[in-house]
Amino acid sequence: MQNTLIILGFVFSLFSFLPLISSPLWWIRVLDFPRLHVAILLTLVLVAYVAQYGVQDIGDGLMLLVWVVALVNELRFIIHFTPMVKVEALRTEHKIPANAFTMMISNVRMVNREYDRFLKLVQEVHPDMLIMNEPDQAWHDHVCKVLDKHYPYSIKKPLDNTYGMLFWSKLKLHESEIRFMVEDDIPSFYTCVELPSGDKFSLFTVHPQPPRLMLNTETREAELLLVAKQAKKVPYPAVVAGDLNDVAWSNTTKLFKEISGLIDPRVGRGFYNTYNAHIPIFRYPLDHVFYDPAFRLVSLRRLPAFGSDHFPMLVTLNYEPHREHEQEHPQADQEDKQEANELIQEGLEKGEERNQEKQNGSRAK
Repeated sequence: MQNTLIILGFVFSLFSFLPLISSPLWWIRVLDFPRLHVAILLTLVLVAYVAQYGVQDIGDGLMLLVWVVALVNELRFIIHFTPMVKVEALRTEHKIPANAFTMMISNVRMVNREYDRFLKLVQEVHPDMLIMNEPDQAWHDHVCKVLDKHYPYSIKKPLDNTYGMLFWSKLKLHESEIRFMVEDDIPSFYTCVELPSGDKFSLFTVHPQPPRLMLNTETREAELLLVAKQAKKVPYPAVVAGDLNDVAWSNTTKLFKEISGLIDPRVGRGFYNTYNAHIPIFRYPLDHVFYDPAFRLVSLRRLPAFGSDHFPMLVTLNYEPHREHEQEHPQADQEDKQEANELIQEGLEKGEERNQEKQNGSRAK
């Protein structure tokens, strides 16, 4: 039993420290995800060891110190998404927000065929805008029959590779684009949304590749940071939303916020875990919305499951540019900008390599 606890303690400590390495290797980056789980397991091992065996010598003391440092390392990432810290995104003080919009963000899971459950949920919350990640042609054909009647504006790119994207809006859209920023078969959307007041904001919707077996994260980092730079440069306040395939506390997400200057409504409020809807004990916040301080939060909530492995998110924001200065927002220093540029270059090179491999594979067929 003692040896088992020692092995577990060092394994979980390794899981805590490995993500500190700045590397796109999939088996390192995937450890960004379970920081809460590792913290809980480390706590259990630590308590069990001390209760059962105590601290018998200097070796025990040093070992336990390593475990405690590993635990603190995990907590310093996830504590920002608890009520123990100050909220980053302030709520509106208007009882009836006059310049608000509601957006639903949903990864439908391509192989999920619960079209009617999804549409029923959309009709219940009736968002002004709807982002769908992972739709293929079958999803497109089923939902268009209903959604096209209620949403006069849309951007559509269904794909059968799990990176399709659909977007519907009741609000007028301008300058809409389907972009392939890093890989030729992974789209993102850009559009300029006009509020009923005539005010406009820039919207970016994204769904980059996740870390998975033998697939590193260079292209994910590049796409997110390219969007961050674009969000900083556009003439209107920006909103970035979608399944980022990254957790809210990762270094990549932190760098994304610093480069873009956008804020996260979950900071100081909660995790709002959206994946995996099928496995309650293994859930992470993968579906995100970040926005300019010119917006105030009206509401943020996770919606019920409808058959996908992701829960949808629903956010309502009110445009209050005259109070923008009251919200603190992340800022990038020169070191952050240099790191972002290096990661973008590395990701673009990897993306070009993958594009070439796919083209060669297509020719071979």
